[in-house]
Amino acid sequence: MAESRAGRGSGHLVDLSPLRASPAFARLFAGRAIAGIGGQLTIVAAGLNVYTLTRSTFDVALIGVVALVPTILAGLYGGMLADAFDRRVVAVSSAVVSWTASLGLATLSWTGAQSTLSLYLLTALSAVATTVLLTTESAITPRLLTARLLPAAAALNGIGTGIAVTLGPALAGVLVAAVGFPWCYSIDAVLFVGSLAGILTLPALPPAAHVDRPGLKSLASGMRFLRGAANIRTTFVVDIVAMTFGQPRVLFPAIGAVLLGGGSVTVGVLFAAFAIGALISSVFSGRLGGVRRQGLAIERAIEGYGACILAFGVVLAVVAFGRAGGEVGRPPTVDLAGIWIGAVLLAGAGAADNVSSIFRSTILQAAAPDDVRGRLQGVFIVVVTGGPRVGDFVTGLIAKTDQLWLPPVAGGLLVMALVAVLVRRRGFLRYDAAAPTP
Repeated sequence: MAESRAGRGSGHLVDLSPLRASPAFARLFAGRAIAGIGGQLTIVAAGLNVYTLTRSTFDVALIGVVALVPTILAGLYGGMLADAFDRRVVAVSSAVVSWTASLGLATLSWTGAQSTLSLYLLTALSAVATTVLLTTESAITPRLLTARLLPAAAALNGIGTGIAVTLGPALAGVLVAAVGFPWCYSIDAVLFVGSLAGILTLPALPPAAHVDRPGLKSLASGMRFLRGAANIRTTFVVDIVAMTFGQPRVLFPAIGAVLLGGGSVTVGVLFAAFAIGALISSVFSGRLGGVRRQGLAIERAIEGYGACILAFGVVLAVVAFGRAGGEVGRPPTVDLAGIWIGAVLLAGAGAADNVSSIFRSTILQAAAPDDVRGRLQGVFIVVVTGGPRVGDFVTGLIAKTDQLWLPPVAGGLLVMALVAVLVRRRGFLRYDAAAPTP
């Protein structure tokens, strides 16, 4: 009886059934959540560290650029590893590499031997290893839980990520100012032990079927499966659409400087609003486990995302046209109403994006056969990693018109229109979680 109720939740709060049903998943979740805080701490500290050494914003931006292509390749290759070998072994190996990178950052920082090149190389190594680890852990989860519990597991992971991206950067700012970079990297290395502990206690997870060893043949086999998996493929496509046309984050510095006022404080509020919305939606995700029409839920969540981004652009347009008669070149006064209305709309966008993410992850994990799940998770990582960066580029191009409201207005409309067309060309809206089909 207890198992039949699992995954349905007892109320609106997040369903904790996965933690009770699988001690192995509980340990994996706890370790990942703790290590995530340290990972975010190091990401922020490394950026500040590079800026301290070079005084160049461009050099700081290169941290992400240097790691981008290796991270994409790691997602694809890591997925092949997860399908071909014992997933526990793959997870342990990648975790050890990531931990070694953290220890390297700490050691060089304590000894004063750190350089910009070492920061680039070690953060890239950490990003590559972490990508393989996350890909493998995502493929492991369906081996530890029943399909009914996967939405709740995704919501729990959303909470862990939300706490990490909220708490980690704040801790980094305080620690860098108070005790310096060596302590930041050292704390990350200590916190990562939690992830190692969770992985080491997993049972053996050998391949469920014969799979080609990592290489072009294995990758091609995974891509052939994806071509015939309309539901899974649609989850990738709609996410790319949402992130390509509805990603306004590169506008935030200009919005704070020349439109809403408030400078860096406004930028921080806008960034935090999106993360807080995502976190709140995970906390109150208890009813999501009972949703069967998960394709329809994704469509509605992304339409809601597009509507929030569109409304955010309308707020910016109202403020921009209201300032049109002001003195040219004069710093804008702080528009508190615009900032807070914009923050609420971005929180709504973050919540909608998180709900979409929960169901997209669930469809991938439940509908994909185990012998190809790792490779599809690798493609998922590529989409999640590359989509927002493409979105930043598209938004930046549109913003060259100097109309900061135009990218979110046009993007929000495009997201809503394109997703409506894409999901109605297939049976995606009829996807039933009780009978998952790829």
